[in-house]
Amino acid sequence: MKLQRLALAMAGVGMLAATAASGPAIAGTQADPKPSWTVKSAESKQRLSVQAAAAACISWVGWPTGANTVESVDVTAAKPPRAAAYEPFNFTSTRANATWYLAQNASATQVYFYGLFLQGDALYRHTTYLYEDGLPRPTYKRIGGGWTSFKSIATSNYSVAQPRHAYLYGLNTNGNLYRYAQVNGGFKSLGSFAGFRGFKAMTVISETATYDTLLMTTNAGALYTIRIPVTGTAKPVVKLIRSAGWSAFESLVTHSCGTRGGTLVVGVDHNTDSGYQYAFSHATGSTTAITSYGKIPAVFNGINHVAFTTHYDQLFGE
Repeated sequence: MKLQRLALAMAGVGMLAATAASGPAIAGTQADPKPSWTVKSAESKQRLSVQAAAAACISWVGWPTGANTVESVDVTAAKPPRAAAYEPFNFTSTRANATWYLAQNASATQVYFYGLFLQGDALYRHTTYLYEDGLPRPTYKRIGGGWTSFKSIATSNYSVAQPRHAYLYGLNTNGNLYRYAQVNGGFKSLGSFAGFRGFKAMTVISETATYDTLLMTTNAGALYTIRIPVTGTAKPVVKLIRSAGWSAFESLVTHSCGTRGGTLVVGVDHNTDSGYQYAFSHATGSTTAITSYGKIPAVFNGINHVAFTTHYDQLFGE
């Protein structure tokens, strides 16, 4: 049966109160066996989301490419992993990207992704609209400059209870990790943390009312969790998960799996365009259990690789 990941992912998104402008439909077709970008009716989405509750865990990985397109793939957790690719669509040039969140407006008339990316010296937000027929249509808004020295960005999005927060994390070549809060469409600096000069890949593995946790690798191949309390004066809590074995991965992608804080992690080696899928238990430092599912049968030819998820899917991996 052809996957309908877009429809499955929309469970719970109807809670959104955000608004978005609609645009003209884009004609297009979708060939099997690729998952469909087509937006189904609210009734169909709800029916399919119920079916998804009993399905295997899936990593939904996306990546902007050097050819100014976006590719993405569903990776079903199995030994070996199973992959189904979406149709590529046009995008813009980027050098670093953060999570893509699927959302819809309050009247459920417009479905879209949103997220952040770096292009040259500037930080941008994209809103990528989906329609009843055809491929996604991206739009872009420049937020501000001064980002030349940032090599990686990641976002948290705690949306299920109060106090909510939406943070942007930036890994700088000066060895500092910066944090920003989203305020009125822009970002306010919340300061920085030193000691991250040797770190490379970065993504969010937890987002809660009181803290975020980043999953990060070092150039030497170590794997860490970095718990950052929401309290502005608190210092990060750094825990080593593995001391070696992760040096090949320039991108990490995380999705929740199960009801006990488990996480699917995809590590991508940019030198070989290869991705590997892992299942993590709830992260507890060096005692974290990691199961390798193996190499994913797909070509990960991206600038970097990020999670495709929904606005209300929360990570609780640590």
